[in-house]
Amino acid sequence: MNVSLWIAQALLAAAFLAAGWIKLFRPKEKIAANPRLGWANDYTASQVKLIGLAEVLGAPGLVLPLYLRILPILTPVAAACLAVIMGGAVHTHVRRGETPLPATLLGLMAAFVAVGRFLVTA
Repeated sequence: MNVSLWIAQALLAAAFLAAGWIKLFRPKEKIAANPRLGWANDYTASQVKLIGLAEVLGAPGLVLPLYLRILPILTPVAAACLAVIMGGAVHTHVRRGETPLPATLLGLMAAFVAVGRFLVTA
């Protein structure tokens, strides 16, 4: 179980860091121009940046607290917060008539890490 949690944490951290970096450092117009990221048209530039910031900050939160053994409870907290963000992403994609599959998978993985780490670190 521990190995599968670490693998999920590493994959999620990489995915959220990459996705968040794009949202945080690219102009909203350039993001929205991508057909797969058309959801950005529904939000202000500040909201897109805030989502990106949450993802970029959540990525190391998935790995570092537990790895460094400094406040390891923050790892499942970060995973739970990212799962909530992905719940919002699923809602947005469904509302727009788009496939919510990537957001659903990331959300489920984040929920798996949150529950697994809450049980293991408790």
